[in-house]
Amino acid sequence: MEMLDDQACPRCKSTKFRNPALKLLVNVCGHTLCENCVEVLFVRGSGACPSCNTPLRRNQFRVQEFEDAYVEKEVDIRKRILKEFNRQEDEFTSLQEYNDYLEEVETIIFNLTNEIDMEATKKKVELYRKKNKESIMKNRSKQSSDQAYLEALIQEEKEKEEEKRQQLQFLERQTKSQKKRDKEALIDELIYSDMPAARVIASHTANVETQEAPVFKLPKKMTLATGIKVGLGYQDTFLPVPKQEVVVYQYEEEHYETYGPTAPTTEEIDTQRYNRHVRPASPQGEAGGYGHNLACLRALQEAFSGLLFFPLIHGKKEEASVMETS
Repeated sequence: MEMLDDQACPRCKSTKFRNPALKLLVNVCGHTLCENCVEVLFVRGSGACPSCNTPLRRNQFRVQEFEDAYVEKEVDIRKRILKEFNRQEDEFTSLQEYNDYLEEVETIIFNLTNEIDMEATKKKVELYRKKNKESIMKNRSKQSSDQAYLEALIQEEKEKEEEKRQQLQFLERQTKSQKKRDKEALIDELIYSDMPAARVIASHTANVETQEAPVFKLPKKMTLATGIKVGLGYQDTFLPVPKQEVVVYQYEEEHYETYGPTAPTTEEIDTQRYNRHVRPASPQGEAGGYGHNLACLRALQEAFSGLLFFPLIHGKKEEASVMETS
């Protein structure tokens, strides 16, 4: 009750406890008025605040969001000041300079909120606004683009969550409906079938287990020629990633130089029965890439690579093999 009594209009003394429909409004000065008092005092569109005599406009009143009027005033002043003092860290030469700038901004907000050195602080804000007009507008456009991008990401995340929710609801409805149909089918089959009940139940159970799960599909979203999704209200301004043309890999069979007689081919290994003494490949070996013809071919290549033919040596025609030289 004490909290409801605190939310009162300072002019007509109406409270939330007495009037639950009471709507408190606030302006740039930070003082609250109920909606009825605003209509009476600002019937001509402008007037003065009854608490501080600050000139106010009717169209600048807004609904009070926070229970504490001081917090409401500080939040409003912070929003207005940060629209002007919107420089980013990359605009400063050092971190210390950026921290000094942030401290200066907080000092301005504190002075305006607590009405300390109001004239000097307002002149300082006005001077900064005139001096940095171009950079303020540039940073505002940058922030609006970033804000739109963040809103697009949030919207996309919401759409994914909604899709998951719809999918779960769809699967739940389909599962209940399918169980009901299966139950009715089983009862009908037990009534009209000539087979034993145990056999009917076993057959029904097997059919149920082989049923495919229902597939959930959402309708495709319409996309305009500009790339904007209908209903999203945002177009990504980032440049597309350039595509690189990659040459498709072409397989070339390797050539092994044995420096001796040519080894038989894989076809000749089967036809001439080179592999009759090679252990056949087991299922585990085939899964690992082993094949008995491949093992036989490698053994033959190694064997033939050990045979060498020597040309003329010291004017004599001699022929020898590695076996003889060893």
